[in-house]
Amino acid sequence: MQTDIVSEVVVLFMIMATGYYARRKNIINATVNRGITELILNVTLPLMILVSFTFEFNQEMLATAGKLLLASFGLHVAIYFGSGLFYRRHPQETRSVLRFMTTFSNCAFMGYPVLQSLYGKIGIFYASIFGVPFTIALWSLGVMLFTGEKGIQALKKGIFNPGVLSVVAGLIIFIGSLKLPAPLLKACDLVGSTTTPLSMIVIGSTLADTRLRELFSGLAVYYASAVRLLVVPLLVLAVLTLLGIKGMVLGICVISMAMPAAANTAMFAEKFDGDTRLASRCIFLSTALSLFTIPLVIAILQTAIGEQPFNLHLW
Repeated sequence: MQTDIVSEVVVLFMIMATGYYARRKNIINATVNRGITELILNVTLPLMILVSFTFEFNQEMLATAGKLLLASFGLHVAIYFGSGLFYRRHPQETRSVLRFMTTFSNCAFMGYPVLQSLYGKIGIFYASIFGVPFTIALWSLGVMLFTGEKGIQALKKGIFNPGVLSVVAGLIIFIGSLKLPAPLLKACDLVGSTTTPLSMIVIGSTLADTRLRELFSGLAVYYASAVRLLVVPLLVLAVLTLLGIKGMVLGICVISMAMPAAANTAMFAEKFDGDTRLASRCIFLSTALSLFTIPLVIAILQTAIGEQPFNLHLW
């Protein structure tokens, strides 16, 4: 089982390497990379989320979704405030990047493919529910980390975006047991299925912007990566287990929090005049190390609950 998990993560990294190569050879430039990112965020990812809701309605799934929504909200707020404890000795100019990285994992671009490989289509269904509080927190608490402002506009942007709106539309389809026309469903499924390879290509392309020697420099990046990849998911596992949360809710939360730094770390740093070089190094190193830490966290999760919490399912 563990070999299969490693194999799936390796596949993601191989696709990521394709993006890295394409950027280095100037097949993909900054404009193309930005365009692909917009395509993913506004088209392919929302469609992948929407298709994941085309299940037969049942109360158990709805109850699980509600638990995930509450768990995700509580976790992101707690980690946001708790992250300051890890970086008290760091200067202010780097602290915002490191706290952002610790609070927000790459639970969409990398988390969705990993969860889909572990749980199948239902993994995307639950991961998208987990992602609603994440997105709202990203555009409110995340912005506050860099600006110190409590912007209502930022909060609105966190709520009214294609990712969250696709979850709302999906819930209407799911709860109402609505059936999409077969051609429309197939078209949405085909376009949505491109999210995984496109996401990995974008991450690889983004990493190609930083010099290789710089990527591995700085103890702060290694420290923050260890917090992001191991300390946070293991704390989540311990706290949720103590609260009596188990099964798929526990699995989705822990694995989502075990992902590397969100790609938004660099985007927000650039947008709000943060340390973009540090942000890029955080993304690269945590992503590279996650090749080893994701299977490790999944193995610990499996051992902790004494059973296999998922069935490997190829996308």
